[in-house]
Amino acid sequence: MMAVGGRLVPCMCVGLLGLLCWVWVSFASFPEAQLPLEPLDAGDRGAFQPQSALSDMEFASISSYRGPGNNDFRSNKELPILLWWSAGLFPHFPGDTERIDCATSSCLVTSNRKVQLYKRTASIIFYGTDFRAYEAPLPRLRHQTWALFHEESPMNNYILSHGPGIRLFNYTATFRRGSDYPLTLQWLPSLDYLLQPVAVSLEKKNQWRREGLAPVLYMQSHCDVPSDRDRYVKELMKYIEVDSYGKCLNNKPLPEHLEDTATATGEDAHFMSFVARYKFHLALENGLCPDYMTEKLWRPMHQGCVPVYRGSFVVKDWMPNDHSVIVIDDFASPKDLASFLKSLDENDDEYIKYLEFKKPSQITNTRLLEALNTREWGVNDMSKPNYLNGFECYVCDQENARLAVERAYRKAPKQNPAPQPKMANNSHMGCPLPKPGYGDIEDVPADDGWLQIWPQDYWQSLDQAEGLESLIRHNESDPSLLWQHIQNIAVRRARGKH
Repeated sequence: MMAVGGRLVPCMCVGLLGLLCWVWVSFASFPEAQLPLEPLDAGDRGAFQPQSALSDMEFASISSYRGPGNNDFRSNKELPILLWWSAGLFPHFPGDTERIDCATSSCLVTSNRKVQLYKRTASIIFYGTDFRAYEAPLPRLRHQTWALFHEESPMNNYILSHGPGIRLFNYTATFRRGSDYPLTLQWLPSLDYLLQPVAVSLEKKNQWRREGLAPVLYMQSHCDVPSDRDRYVKELMKYIEVDSYGKCLNNKPLPEHLEDTATATGEDAHFMSFVARYKFHLALENGLCPDYMTEKLWRPMHQGCVPVYRGSFVVKDWMPNDHSVIVIDDFASPKDLASFLKSLDENDDEYIKYLEFKKPSQITNTRLLEALNTREWGVNDMSKPNYLNGFECYVCDQENARLAVERAYRKAPKQNPAPQPKMANNSHMGCPLPKPGYGDIEDVPADDGWLQIWPQDYWQSLDQAEGLESLIRHNESDPSLLWQHIQNIAVRRARGKH
């Protein structure tokens, strides 16, 4: 945290570590000396424990592929350049510069920041978790677009949830379905993943219940998050038995052989078989936002357990059918939810209805089926690109098309329309102000840790977004002036001039 005009402004955390590339493409290099990548700050990396399907994604190298509509045979020196700005995220290996041949056009892509001010550098691609207003590449050049890749939790960077923050970008790939290159189902590998037979039969689940297992599992070691999930679970525990194995609200020890896998996002076989014994899994995301759904939701369904879910407000839009998830917000109180779970625990016929989607004929959601069938990227599917390279090619094709329109307009402005600017909006990312997991915010004590962190972080992120927008509007080249611009905005607002 750092002081700005008498206020505390949080520094954004660093997210993902570097990745190997899915596709091997023809090598190109710049004549300038190549700059080393900046190392990730280990302290920042641990601050948010980012959740990303990328951590489980497999990468491989295959021969370069030219799209069927790509007739772009320009030399590397003629291609537009895409600059990956985030130090730890460049989806190619080895080197820091590659040529990519996409569906309809080709580009050079690089992580070498020396090209920032090049005329040929057409677009800068940012990783959302790493995007910091006080480190933005300034001045922002008129001929360059900005692209945002952000598949992680909204809590990692609330700047992107505010209008002034998200409209800095021209192209987006986020978990929101409204983004240009949606990543909504990134945690769902395939339809077959859902259709896998239940890992533990209902008969055996009932036997485990008789032997003392609670009906509900809570497995969480990342406490104090914007969704304030522990506050809700703590209240729910008053009305129904919950076995909690993680660091948050822990009331039961894990078997010793599972301790190293408890917080893993990977699907360790022993860990999976252990948690599959439970009828219900509390699946509460760390941040609340439309379309933000992680393995917390899909993994219980894969195993044949029933998720009790809070996260995306529109989660039902993506469910296999209208009877496959229990949504916490459908219940007036934790007590009402507990009563409903108890009734299902005691009625096998009603409980099993939540697992009928395991039969292909019972998957009736055409939106889900179409999205899985038409997405061009794959999750651990080596026949398809991963979504990092997919978005990169999306930006490449968009930029080549934009540049072609600009050339035509300059050549014959009367015959060709002027290029139309493209700008992201809140449907691409916007997430709401964090609220208490249970009860009203007025009832939360003033010294409550959650209250002192997340609502403030949300509004301070708006300050940073507005400050960066001001820097760009004034054509500033020094991002460290952000704090001064934030203070100036605050003064004007106090005087009623903003």
